[in-house]
Amino acid sequence: MNSRPAPFDDLDRKILTALMANARRSFAEIGAEIGLSATAVKRRVDRLRDAGVITGFTATVKPSALGWRTEAYVEVYCEGAAPPRRLAEVVRNHPEITAAMTVTGGADALLHVRARDVAHFEEVLERIRTEPFIRKTISVMVLSHLLPESPEAGASHAAPEEDAAELR
Repeated sequence: MNSRPAPFDDLDRKILTALMANARRSFAEIGAEIGLSATAVKRRVDRLRDAGVITGFTATVKPSALGWRTEAYVEVYCEGAAPPRRLAEVVRNHPEITAAMTVTGGADALLHVRARDVAHFEEVLERIRTEPFIRKTISVMVLSHLLPESPEAGASHAAPEEDAAELR
C-alpha cells in the first residue's frame, strides 16, 4: 500500500461519491454518469484502492432488521491509565459494541452499543462493568437519529427493486 496521499481530481471525487451512495453500481453506470468509460472508472477505482483511499466495500444493514432496537452511547471511566490496547481487548469480547474509541475529556473511552431491548442493554452494561479497571460508566440512550443517512443510523435507503426481489 502506498503511504503517499493519492492525487485527487474532480472525477475521482465523483467516483467516490457514486460508490459511497451505492457501491453496487457498475463501473459502466458510474462512467456514463461522469463521462468516462467503464475501463477508465475501473482503473481509477483500482488506483484509489491501491492508495488506501478506498478500504473496502460493505453492506449496510438496518440494525432493527436484525433485532437490535435499542441503542446507547456509553462513556467509560477507568482506574488509572488503562492502555487503549487493553480497552480494545475488552470491547472485542462484546458483539453488541459496534464502535469504540478513546476520547478526550473526562471519560477514557466512548462505546456505541446496540441491543435487542433495554434488558439486553443492561446485561451488556453489567458485563462491561465487571472489568476490574473500569471505575464507572455513564450511558445515554438514543431516542432517534436526526441524520438518518449517517452510518451510525444504519441503512436508511431502500434496496433497489431488483435487489429487493432477490431478497424475497
